[in-house]
Amino acid sequence: MFVNFTWKEFDQSVEVISKKSREWDLTGIYGIPRGGLCLAVALSHKLNLEVLSEPKENILIVDDIYDSGKTLNRYKNYIGSKYFVLISKSKPTWWHTVHLLSKDQWIVFPWEDKDNYKFDEYQYKEKNK
Repeated sequence: MFVNFTWKEFDQSVEVISKKSREWDLTGIYGIPRGGLCLAVALSHKLNLEVLSEPKENILIVDDIYDSGKTLNRYKNYIGSKYFVLISKSKPTWWHTVHLLSKDQWIVFPWEDKDNYKFDEYQYKEKNK
């Protein structure tokens, strides 16, 4: 099933993440390329934190989606860092999310090409067989 994630939903999610993130003592933000970059920039403005070119300890690490976990799991060992995704397809354990969706839903973010989402979905599924 196709789900269109809008800019309005993105802005609302940034508000949720920034409120929660103010509780933490963070020194910067790292957005996992590609999906986490828009989120990192938006949050850097809200939280007045630098967007970092590499992950390190005691920062906020963000991504657009937690699907299989393969991407975010590569970053989970940075001591003191917090992890946030816009959408998770699994119940969060060590990371945080704003939205929880089912595994069968394909998300198209506003910065993606809506006309090619079927091709993007096909590529993703082929890569993760």
